[in-house]
Amino acid sequence: MSNTTEWLDDRQRCAWHRFLAVQRRLPAQLSRHLQRDSGLSAADYEILVHLSESPRGCMRAFEISQATQWEKSRVSHHLSRMVQRGLVERQVCPNDPRYAIIALTEAGRAAIDQAAPLHAAHVRRYFIDALTPGQLDALDGICDAVLARLDQEPDVEGCPGQTC
Repeated sequence: MSNTTEWLDDRQRCAWHRFLAVQRRLPAQLSRHLQRDSGLSAADYEILVHLSESPRGCMRAFEISQATQWEKSRVSHHLSRMVQRGLVERQVCPNDPRYAIIALTEAGRAAIDQAAPLHAAHVRRYFIDALTPGQLDALDGICDAVLARLDQEPDVEGCPGQTC
């Protein structure tokens, strides 16, 4: 590898900085609306979405960690707070008692059912409706290209497992 750094040119730097601005501002705006509309944090919502979309409304904690790309300790602490609020519950895995299963409670299901349509409306307002159909298609292609590049990197925290 060469010792010379290939810096970004003006066009590349501008695109990168604009991407970073969107990456900071859009989630913050959506999070404020989510908190105001439903009392859920963006982290609560993300976990509830994953659980509500799983076949039985439950997942192992490490699967939640993989889905969210969060550190194990962050997932554990956040799940503890969600358990205290009655949004999820910990259950013993019937296949392997060493593992906990995180299950959506009735309160958690009600919370996601109430929050999801409001959140979708805000995503549409700030993101989808700001783009033309062509821009949306281009963005989809851009994301595919970047994700494909990221997928070429070795997984540093891959954990085998199965969904409950």
